[in-house]
Amino acid sequence: MAAPGENLRINPERLWDSLMEMARIGPGVAGGNNRQTLTDADAEGRALFQRWCEEAGMTMGVDRMGTMFATRPGTDPDALPVYMGSHLDTQPTGGKYDGVLGVLGALEAVRTMNDLGVTTRHPIVVTNWANEEGTRFAPAMLASGVFIGEHDLDFAYGREDADGKRYGDELQRIGWVGDEEVGARKMHAMFELHIEQGPILEAENRQIGVVTHGQGLWWLQVTLTGKEAHTGSTPMAMRVNAGLGMARITEAVHAIAMDHQPDAVGAVGQANVYPNSRNVIPGRAVFTIDFRSPDLEKLNSMRARLETEAARIAADLGLGIEIEPAGHFDPVTFDPACVAAVRDAAERLGYSHMDIVSGAGHDACWINKVAPTAMIMCPCVDGLSHNEAEDITPEWAAAGTDVLLHAVLEAAQVVE
Repeated sequence: MAAPGENLRINPERLWDSLMEMARIGPGVAGGNNRQTLTDADAEGRALFQRWCEEAGMTMGVDRMGTMFATRPGTDPDALPVYMGSHLDTQPTGGKYDGVLGVLGALEAVRTMNDLGVTTRHPIVVTNWANEEGTRFAPAMLASGVFIGEHDLDFAYGREDADGKRYGDELQRIGWVGDEEVGARKMHAMFELHIEQGPILEAENRQIGVVTHGQGLWWLQVTLTGKEAHTGSTPMAMRVNAGLGMARITEAVHAIAMDHQPDAVGAVGQANVYPNSRNVIPGRAVFTIDFRSPDLEKLNSMRARLETEAARIAADLGLGIEIEPAGHFDPVTFDPACVAAVRDAAERLGYSHMDIVSGAGHDACWINKVAPTAMIMCPCVDGLSHNEAEDITPEWAAAGTDVLLHAVLEAAQVVE
């Protein structure tokens, strides 16, 4: 089957207009977005995406996790679909492109196929995976995790946000509980377009990142239990300070990641002390540790060392300690044939490119376990993401979407 011609390009103005229109839903306070999963803003964004998909001639399916699947038929009803997409939910102080570019870029690819009368043997499905961010309901990539069988539906429905609201209840409240069994769909391949969320592509002046691998991660939730006491009247030697324990473990996390260089990172990203009063010594601290590496041995070594050192720190301070995994996946090697399709598309289109390892987790990392999968990345300004100042250029967005279009068409087999 011949590869798509190099003159086949998306409509960059239409793509950018779609990104800007979606960004008006769930605006942040500093120019970005707060469209957290299963909020009213998420429901509004979903409705807009559904309308656009139906206007492009696609039919919408929704599974019981709330993931959306918009299908463009192929000529062979027995051929497995080629999937592309990402997520529309954002961080509380998120940008306009993280995840959204992958969904609306996929929609633009279909719109371009329609404009040019392109038909494919395999159906094509544009996907909005639910709760990718995992900020409101941990863990991240929850819906795709259920899709591949990493989590069960009851586990997912029982996830609670900071206010004690359950995933299943909130999905019902916003009206997006689908009737499809989660994971019942079979895939020929999947491609995910995403901003890099790091500085490498911009620093190297490359338009396209050909993602060959993804980092594995361990999210560990630590609970330290001490004794609440008055900050002014409790002698220093008699304190059982959970906040101090958290501080020392935070330093240990940094030291552990540094000792595993290169290709290892670690930080405490979410932290709470209780009762969180200015004149009360914290009696409890709950915080999450994020370790990542593309090297499985390093990843597991960091976790093991943290558990040993955190237990010692807690014992030295007289604190109770519990450590439980809050999220995990092993390092990912993406499908060589799909990766080659991405690389070939970039070369055919004349875009500068380089191989890259994804530093962040993505739905593609889970789907790679059940179907051939690859990712495409475009630069973002200063590598900034999960921040309202997140920014990309229209040219970067168009280049990434052009490569997505070509890779998907190669996998879906254009009918002459």
